[in-house]
Amino acid sequence: MTKINTTNIDKITNFTLAPLENPRFLFTALASYQQDGVDKTWEVVEASDSVAILIYHKDKNSFVLVKQFRPAVYLNDKRGVTIELCAGIVDKDLSLVDIAKEEIEEECGYSIDSKDIDKITSFHTSVGFAGSKQTLYYVEVDESMKVSEGGGVDAEFIEVIYLPIKDAKEFIYDESIAKTPGLMFAFMWWFERFL
Repeated sequence: MTKINTTNIDKITNFTLAPLENPRFLFTALASYQQDGVDKTWEVVEASDSVAILIYHKDKNSFVLVKQFRPAVYLNDKRGVTIELCAGIVDKDLSLVDIAKEEIEEECGYSIDSKDIDKITSFHTSVGFAGSKQTLYYVEVDESMKVSEGGGVDAEFIEVIYLPIKDAKEFIYDESIAKTPGLMFAFMWWFERFL
């Protein structure tokens, strides 16, 4: 398998946790309800819905992925580096497919026509505490569509990764690499459809 560097993007220092004040994207709450006449409570997080895009690079016979630092993962593994699908939250007044198009260019550097982006499915994530909805898309790119190096906007630190198709199944089962279930599902969808 192609070696993917999962060390910290930059050395992380002075990592602390504090109560969340004036949140922009997440809201915590205690849900109270009755189920079959029994009073119950549950801690929940209200989070934004999102889009994620499985990008297949035709010239490289590879998936285009992003590597980035995730503080919540850092709490668990002290590296915090994830390999993910290109993705973004639904935080603007655009169609979901247009948000996907924008994320592909911002994070990965490819200019895509919205009509070339196909919806795979949608599903709920983090159902034990958040339950936000993610819509999964698929698109194919080639080098003629490359308009920048990507890397994100607003001080995001995103590195574009090309994972050869021949290594993708092994990647799914490599527990040393932090990745999302959506990425693994997307790969399996692709294998079922194209192999």
